[in-house]
Amino acid sequence: MNTVIQPDPSAIGGVPKAPLAFLPDPAKLFATRAERFGFLADHGGNVAPYLRFLGALTAVQARLAAELPAVEALPADVIQTARANRMPPIDRADLATDATLYATLDRLLDLAAEIEMPEPARIALQAVKAAPLADRHWLLENVLADRIPDDSAAAHLFVAAAVQLHLSRIAATLPADQLVPIRTGVCPSCGGRPATSSVVGIGALDGARYAACSCCTTQWNEVRLTCLCCGSTKGISYRSVETIEATVRAEVCSECDHWVKVLYQNKNHSLEPIADDVASLGLDLMMKDTDKTRGGFNPFLIGY
Repeated sequence: MNTVIQPDPSAIGGVPKAPLAFLPDPAKLFATRAERFGFLADHGGNVAPYLRFLGALTAVQARLAAELPAVEALPADVIQTARANRMPPIDRADLATDATLYATLDRLLDLAAEIEMPEPARIALQAVKAAPLADRHWLLENVLADRIPDDSAAAHLFVAAAVQLHLSRIAATLPADQLVPIRTGVCPSCGGRPATSSVVGIGALDGARYAACSCCTTQWNEVRLTCLCCGSTKGISYRSVETIEATVRAEVCSECDHWVKVLYQNKNHSLEPIADDVASLGLDLMMKDTDKTRGGFNPFLIGY
């Protein structure tokens, strides 16, 4: 069923004085995400094998987040310069040559080789492990730029997992109170695109919306009923494959013809921005039959 839901005008503005950003606790975040993938796999139907594989890969991320040596925090002057110029302090373009990121990728590939996965994923993993430096650089550049070709999605998936891990560890060192809004739909930590956004149900923040960065996993506050792709507050509607009570919906913008998923954590606290994005693949398939383009970026859904 394709249910079109009209927005609630009273939601405009969200909750006043909501914190701008919640920075990740990588070990806890990836452990929670792995557990959620496992739960969803048990109820995932045709997509269950993929969810189980992603759960195992995310568990590798959690293990490395707990085991790897601490990353070096960004210098205070870099953070202050970024703040003064309303820029994200993490410069993603520079990370494509970061030796620590390459070491993280090597370690993740080694541990990922131990998990069960579909044969195409195994072939892609082996290709990345054997790839020369120039090819790895190309893969990293694509992930860091939020652009992944459909025809090499499997190889980029493993690289994206390493990038998520590395950037989340850097983001965890940032002073949250020194971050500034960049522009609608842009992560204040690393400048990345959101995978999804969530309407939270946490105490005084009940009803506030937080977008989730697909790369560094920072969550940042965004005004509700605002397109995360173009910033428009006009022509916003919601679609769902379920009923009006659906907890995962597509927020559709008629101004730019893009859409991004909204997860209603205030109705289901277990929803996780990346895992439930993958698990709600049916919504993506439904939206493919429309003239709208997915605006949320999730490296685990490239090709869908």
